[in-house]
Amino acid sequence: MNKVRKIVSDELFEWMRDIRRSIHQWPELGYKEDKTSELISASLKKLGIKYQTGIAKTGVVGRLIIDEKAPTVALRADMDALPITEDTDLPFASQNPGVMHACGHDGHVALILGAAALLKDNPPPGNVVFIFQPAEEGEGGAKPMIEQGALDSVNVIFGSHIESHYPVGEIGIKTGVHTSFTDYFEIRVTGKGGHAARPHEAIDAVIISSQLITNLQTIISREIDPVYPAVITIGYIKAGSVYNAIADKAVLKGTIRTTDELIRTQISDKLRRTASSLAVLNDAEIQVIFKPGYPPVINEETATKFAISVSEKLVGKDKTIAIPFPSLGGEDFAYFLQQVPGCFVRFGAAKEGHEMMSSHSPKFDFDEEVLRVGAAYMSELTRYTLKKLRKG
Repeated sequence: MNKVRKIVSDELFEWMRDIRRSIHQWPELGYKEDKTSELISASLKKLGIKYQTGIAKTGVVGRLIIDEKAPTVALRADMDALPITEDTDLPFASQNPGVMHACGHDGHVALILGAAALLKDNPPPGNVVFIFQPAEEGEGGAKPMIEQGALDSVNVIFGSHIESHYPVGEIGIKTGVHTSFTDYFEIRVTGKGGHAARPHEAIDAVIISSQLITNLQTIISREIDPVYPAVITIGYIKAGSVYNAIADKAVLKGTIRTTDELIRTQISDKLRRTASSLAVLNDAEIQVIFKPGYPPVINEETATKFAISVSEKLVGKDKTIAIPFPSLGGEDFAYFLQQVPGCFVRFGAAKEGHEMMSSHSPKFDFDEEVLRVGAAYMSELTRYTLKKLRKG
């Protein structure tokens, strides 16, 4: 951490911390990040960095232009919150009921602004684009930002995520496939309602749903090659209205996660066939609706080598963690990587002495020292990459 502290002064750290806490206190959902956008714009203006607002509704893009003919690196931060009621004792806890920064996006914004301050103060050998993206949480805000020019002239892009599974000072990097497909499905079961005492006169949507749930899990355990990571999770079930009546309808919602396109197709096809078979078996109607989610984040080889090299120099080889397996989480940073090469890294942010709280938990928080690490790393990675690009 000594090298990090030499790069990021206490004054800059406190500035980032204040930004993080302000954003945390006033969280905003996707495409509604108006206050967050205003704070980012004001911060860039203070730094003397030109910026555009209103990209993908609430997105902000800052541009530090050193030489029009020089290569350009982009740094991306997502900025939306989640529809979660915060349950922490933080003095800067959410003041927006039912909305919370439970995934660290407040920290992502703060550390990229910190990197912007470092790069403005000590200009790199090329240009930098700072992308502050709305609506990462399910809305896919990366796509409209790309469509509206956020990646114009960009040669390489880097993104990051705060990670509560690692201590502060560690940086996790994965070569190649880093996250999974995040497909959504909904199953609508239609049976026949009736009295609880006369089940033979009804077609029980609850029983059919339970059969579906059990059978769908065997797709993973018995249909898919176990060397491929794959998950089917049903997170939502709704059926019935009273205890003494057999439900005529049920709705199940869930997600399919895998990193392989063929496995993805295999799972979705088997899910449809399973639903169809159970419909026939139970004299019911079952409708399956699929909605494709984000593609996998695939870190490009050269950009990943740059990311590893800078991490080893900044925090040491012992704190540069080679992530062994892909995450089955999703990230719309994948859309940026479909356009230009780049790498997505993870910054350790676990609070020492505290129980580890997963992201999307109402008790989620992180060690704010990660802001110092993140700003130092992203600024140094930008300099290193631009030097390499200039050398060709």
